[in-house]
Amino acid sequence: MKKTRISLAVTVTAILALSACNSGSSSDSTAKAGAQSPLPVTSSSAPVTPAPESTAPTSAPPTSSAPSSATPSASQSTAKPATSSKPPTTKPPTSKPPTTKPAPPKPQAGLDDRCLTGRAICIDKRTDRLTWVIDGKAQYSTDVRFGSAETPTREGAFSVNFKSRDHVSTLYHTPMPFAMFFSGGQAVHYSADFAARGYNGASHGCVNVRDKGLVQRLFNETRVGDKVIVYRSAK
Repeated sequence: MKKTRISLAVTVTAILALSACNSGSSSDSTAKAGAQSPLPVTSSSAPVTPAPESTAPTSAPPTSSAPSSATPSASQSTAKPATSSKPPTTKPPTSKPPTTKPAPPKPQAGLDDRCLTGRAICIDKRTDRLTWVIDGKAQYSTDVRFGSAETPTREGAFSVNFKSRDHVSTLYHTPMPFAMFFSGGQAVHYSADFAARGYNGASHGCVNVRDKGLVQRLFNETRVGDKVIVYRSAK
């Protein structure tokens, strides 16, 4: 038994020793092989040729930050360049002739200013004349007479308010043909007494006309609302 154990121990010792020798000889042989090898040892500091893929940039540059010169932006595409270097031709302003208001009609001799517009029976107590005026233009005139000092004809601006072709005075019971009333019972009308006696008589305040044909024409042309101006003109 003891011999067997001794021989086994010797055997294990021998195996371990052989194993250690092989390990050392392997590293030594490797070192010798490296020293004797004619090929140069590649150093880690030598430049490495990159693969073709390494030449491409790792990330593509953003395309939205800088517009391409081939494709104009929306604002550039809508702006039209000036095609002509000539200055724009400007037409001279067309000036319309100034609108002038029609000049007021020239006053007729002896007419009151209130007779220069519209339709008016103008009666001048100084000249004893009645003038039919339309828009400042005298149409015709005739002789008239007025009331006495006891029954004077009223002066002022009035209007025709009533017309009666065959009127008879209810107060004096006298005929008043073609009467055109303008102030109460006072009217412009034909007077047979005036035609016969002239200025030797007087009315009761009415305006007497002795030309029957003319007062009839005036009666036909006047309208209710026409002006009646009784005044005394200046000398």
